[in-house]
Amino acid sequence: MSTPRDVAVLVGSLRKESYNRKLALALAQLAPAELKLDIVEIGQLPLYNEDVDVSPPDAWTAFRDRIRRADAVLFVTPEYNRSVPAPLKNAIDVGSRPYGKSAWDRKPGAVISASPGAIGGFGANHHLRQSLVFLNVPAMQMPEAYIGGVDKLFNDQGGIGNESTRAFLDKFLTSFAAWIEKNTAT
Repeated sequence: MSTPRDVAVLVGSLRKESYNRKLALALAQLAPAELKLDIVEIGQLPLYNEDVDVSPPDAWTAFRDRIRRADAVLFVTPEYNRSVPAPLKNAIDVGSRPYGKSAWDRKPGAVISASPGAIGGFGANHHLRQSLVFLNVPAMQMPEAYIGGVDKLFNDQGGIGNESTRAFLDKFLTSFAAWIEKNTAT
């Protein structure tokens, strides 16, 4: 077997018991052999300020380097006020700078939004996709992933307890693996 594709996973919520973090961890367990999902922490990133880019904080440099090393990116996010949480937006901004040196450029990507509510973070999912277009991240269009009722999704071991949701996420990850191969520069 060849080396699995390195997928940087960004979790939009910083909350200790975040459903989206739990989902990201469950996805890492479900991932096909072609993918290795690795959560990249974003909570330590200082707020982006272009004035600081002349001598960037170590956290910015390490984050940008990690995203550049990744073969692809997966965003797992809740919805805050019909958009993405501030820490995730900050990570996107940090990775996109300095201008002309974006770490996101041409990284195949995918978005999963999850919420206890019925619409599963639809607004955040689509708002994030607007940014990904500008960042030149080819984002997988189908299958779309809006996970509603995420607060009832996990079994006692932290896995996906609902069989139909697990089957959907398996399909999503298999499709994402194919998307990465199709969109990876050789």
